[in-house]
Amino acid sequence: MTQTSRVTVLQPRQAMDDAVADDSLPVELTIQVGTGDAALAGSVPLHEFVATAGTLTHADRVVLVDQALVLMEDNYVHLPLKTAMHAVNPVQRLRLLRARLGQQTDATMDPERAFHAELSEVFHSVRDLHTNYLLPEPFAGQVAYLPFQVERCVEGTARRYIVSKTASGVSDPTFRVGVEVLHWNGVPIERAVAVAADRFAGSNRAARLARGVESLTIRPLKLHLPPDEEWVTVTYLDADGVRREFRVPWLVAPNVPPMADAGAVSTAAASQGLDLLTDEVGRAQALLYAPRAVEQQLGAADVDLSTQPAAPGADVPTSMPLVFKARSVVTGSGTFGHLRVFRFAVPDPHAFLAEFVRLVELLPQDGLILDVRGNGGGHIFASEFLLQTLTPRRITPEPVQFLCTPLNLAVVRQHATNPIGIDLGPWLRSMEQAVQTGSIFSSAFPITPGDEANATGQRYFGPVVLVTDARCYSATDIFAAGFQDHAIGKVLGVDDNTGAGGANVWTHGLLARLLKEPVPDPDSPYVALPNGADMRVSMRRTLRVGALAGTPVEDLGITPDERHEMTRRDVLEGNLDLLEHAGRVLAGMPRRRLDVSASLSGGTLTLEVDVAGADRLDVHVDDRPRASADAADGHRTIRVEDVPGARTVRVEAFAAGALVAARTRGV
Repeated sequence: MTQTSRVTVLQPRQAMDDAVADDSLPVELTIQVGTGDAALAGSVPLHEFVATAGTLTHADRVVLVDQALVLMEDNYVHLPLKTAMHAVNPVQRLRLLRARLGQQTDATMDPERAFHAELSEVFHSVRDLHTNYLLPEPFAGQVAYLPFQVERCVEGTARRYIVSKTASGVSDPTFRVGVEVLHWNGVPIERAVAVAADRFAGSNRAARLARGVESLTIRPLKLHLPPDEEWVTVTYLDADGVRREFRVPWLVAPNVPPMADAGAVSTAAASQGLDLLTDEVGRAQALLYAPRAVEQQLGAADVDLSTQPAAPGADVPTSMPLVFKARSVVTGSGTFGHLRVFRFAVPDPHAFLAEFVRLVELLPQDGLILDVRGNGGGHIFASEFLLQTLTPRRITPEPVQFLCTPLNLAVVRQHATNPIGIDLGPWLRSMEQAVQTGSIFSSAFPITPGDEANATGQRYFGPVVLVTDARCYSATDIFAAGFQDHAIGKVLGVDDNTGAGGANVWTHGLLARLLKEPVPDPDSPYVALPNGADMRVSMRRTLRVGALAGTPVEDLGITPDERHEMTRRDVLEGNLDLLEHAGRVLAGMPRRRLDVSASLSGGTLTLEVDVAGADRLDVHVDDRPRASADAADGHRTIRVEDVPGARTVRVEAFAAGALVAARTRGV
């Protein structure tokens, strides 16, 4: 299918500013925008897809609103906070919607799109990307998209919106990577982004604006209704400074399936901290712009994994290309590792940790740029497992709290003895006492097991800079908070803060199953949702540790130590200025090294230690202190006598009395 549109093209910008210049006269062109060569397999024009929607009955709508009331009123942990911070009352809005439904019938009810829009708006009103109405079939699993990506950057004091990627659905030769977008459907682009931002549920302004830009070209239909417009007219400046217009239709295609099942009754499902929208967008962007990574991740392409350290400027292949991208980068301040972590949404956090360790040990050891921009979170275990690999300090996972309600108490009581792998026992006593004390929240305990969060130990010893943006959410907020709370390194933000999603999220389906197992609760208020619809709710809120102990992450997020404004070179040339900035930060941080080999002979343990950036070494054998020695940069041999049965040794390095590195080895 091909659509034809007539557009007006003006002369270069300098002529546009001169009202009397002859070459400012408009010139009409006709351009072709094809949909037959769409970027994704199975794509159809938006109007064809919309024609398949609209099968909910009046009874179905009643069920959806009633179940939304249960989640909001009896499960939602942030309800007191959101009501106060954003002056909203989602419970009353749902009651009003329910009352209106009571006056309607199948013959008189509102159009289905209007119903979906109103119910979605109630969820959006709390500005919580964990708490969602997930649309039924045929929306679930589909994504509406335009075959290009727009990103924001700064030039001087001016904000620019640049096309950073194009896919195969773009057939106009002048509309390519690097053009500047000026208007969107006739609206100045800055205003168009602000309008889009107001429709989305970011917890703070930076998060809403980031999602506003993102939503211009890609909208997962599991969470958002299809666009109202069937096509978009983009006004832009081409490479020669000529002002042009380009009309492109919205397309709909199946998205890459999620990597984890959030509805199963499992520890993984109960440990999710995921901005589903960002995860859906990320998978769709990979399908559009990195299809090879999708093929590799899904097992359709072989990956040749290297065992050699990365050469300067080289990539390190990974077995998880939708999760990681690792490379050595050369900056003006030195050669460092750059490791992108695209998501924590993985089915196996231990395999995730093992691949992270493998990659980080192959990267340059003089400094690491750990980049989590656009990471919407996932498995909380995975995010908190990583912290130990970057620091010698013991990791304290973030604790979480339930809202004390009778329904939440019933769920916790049902799983207080860990009968099917979800152990809610630690929270039970405080929730039972809340009946007498009137406490709003339960006591706080971590989701991630403390022993597992420290079982691997430090594996990277150079300085680390964490790069964040406003799309970092949920488990990534938790990771960034832990990184900052444990003083692992510097946080360099391209936005003023992270997305500020501080919760563990459960689906309606998981809640319903939890009150059915191991023995059904006859008083369970949960009923099956129609047509494959679902809902998610923030179930347990997270609190920070360390110097900010007890501070909630929700709505506050993590404030970076330094800010970087994205530049045109960042958008178009692989983050060059951002990496240079991160390199300068790394160059100003202390560099450490601690390599240890151990051998045992006749009860004597011999350690060969290479160290840098420390003045003292302490040796623990099987968790007992056995030796201490002064240190200086270079090689040191340490012998520990009378340890015939030694199995593990831990060497701790100190500088000016502070623990700066630690390595554990088997003997």
